[in-house]
Amino acid sequence: MYDVVIIGAGVSGAAAARELSKRRLSICVVEREEDVCCGTTKANSAIVHAGFDAQTGTLMAKLNVRGAALMGPLCEDLGVDLKNIGSLVVCTDEEGIPALQALLDRGIANGVERLEIVTGDRLRELEPNLSDDVIAALWAPTASIVNPFQLNWALAENAYQNGVEFRFNTEVTGLERVDGSWKVSTTAGDLSARCVVNAAGVYADVFHNMACEDKFEIVPRRGQYFVLDTTAGRHVRHTVFQQPTKLGKGVLVSPTTAGNLLVGPTAEDIGDKEGTDTTAEGLAELLAKSPLSVKNIPFRETITSFSGLRAHRAEHDFLIAEAPDAPGFVDCAAIESPGLSASPAIGEMVAGIVDGILGAEMRDDFIAKREGIPNVEWATQEEWAALIEQDPSYGRVICRCRKVTEAQIVAAIHHPLGARSLDGIKRRTEACMGRCQAGFCTPKIMEILDRELADLGYDQVTKAGPGSELIVGKDKELEGGDAR
Repeated sequence: MYDVVIIGAGVSGAAAARELSKRRLSICVVEREEDVCCGTTKANSAIVHAGFDAQTGTLMAKLNVRGAALMGPLCEDLGVDLKNIGSLVVCTDEEGIPALQALLDRGIANGVERLEIVTGDRLRELEPNLSDDVIAALWAPTASIVNPFQLNWALAENAYQNGVEFRFNTEVTGLERVDGSWKVSTTAGDLSARCVVNAAGVYADVFHNMACEDKFEIVPRRGQYFVLDTTAGRHVRHTVFQQPTKLGKGVLVSPTTAGNLLVGPTAEDIGDKEGTDTTAEGLAELLAKSPLSVKNIPFRETITSFSGLRAHRAEHDFLIAEAPDAPGFVDCAAIESPGLSASPAIGEMVAGIVDGILGAEMRDDFIAKREGIPNVEWATQEEWAALIEQDPSYGRVICRCRKVTEAQIVAAIHHPLGARSLDGIKRRTEACMGRCQAGFCTPKIMEILDRELADLGYDQVTKAGPGSELIVGKDKELEGGDAR
């Protein structure tokens, strides 16, 4: 019996777990995938929005602004990369100026500070590579970019350090109210909980509808992106948005904390909750629309493309509340953009709701900080030499594109909730994220995983959990010959 079972180990579930771990509660996070950050959180724009876009009075607006305020101190405590670079929403004709002013007014009403509309030389000074058609922009200096992989992992790791249990490769198959508690059926056996938090992303409707009579639907909204190499990362200095439509904020162009350039997303509602494929039509849309805001984007430097799914609900607002007809069942659902920005505040709100249900006592021994993994790519020569002095394996570069060393990969494996797959290593260290897209470093990372994890053989190493094994056996064994 747990006090709280959280379904989903994305950034919302991990933020809720960390906040709840400040209380004297027994908490378990159940995740069907093999790691944290395997759903919406791993495939988004990595933006900490200033908070001017969401409609005033909505949870989106309130939690965006609160989350953005919390994000800086949180990332400092948890060793997460965050850069305050500001954002611009650009306008290409006079007819769009009133809409830009409306965004500014809404931002002020939402509590966003230092917003202004900029034009002329000031605008070109801020962003020289804007399209020649751009005549004005809403400047939001409080907007930032964050590393979403680090944020998710750090929140989960810190929750784990504070006593939260995580069960991976464990899919929830049923929910039932039994004698005042919840029976949570999973593929790895049944759990019991006084309270269930539903943070299941695009599947949040499935679990809500198991527990509640009042049904709702989550529509997966697919967004496709291009990622350009670090050689293109300085093409823009800020996050550049196009004016919003009913489907979202349009195609953005932005640096990332890793130094890449990100272009996207599209916005299309689909029926497949696993539909994370990219399409020729979607990528063509990015090629056509992105020059409307930024000129001369060096698409020849593209190293990969990807897509992610946003958990959209017709009401277009977060749903964070105890279900009226299901005592102890707390929805943390419909968390689409600006969900990443709002995640620290979402964790706060969920914990407050659970407090109201369970009446939990605060701990006096909460561990607020955690140590990240040193980043050799951005280290000075002196800093790198000091790391090598501390551990010679910091001098053995495994991923040449991103300058990731053996010591970093070993640390990613042995940190709490450590990596057990190629994607787990990638999200924690940025190995495999460079120009060659894992072409060079994959065999060496597999060897390190095999060496460092006693229960994982070389032929059991996966890209992203069971079913994605990277090899099928040894050539001579498969051919029936001598395996030596």
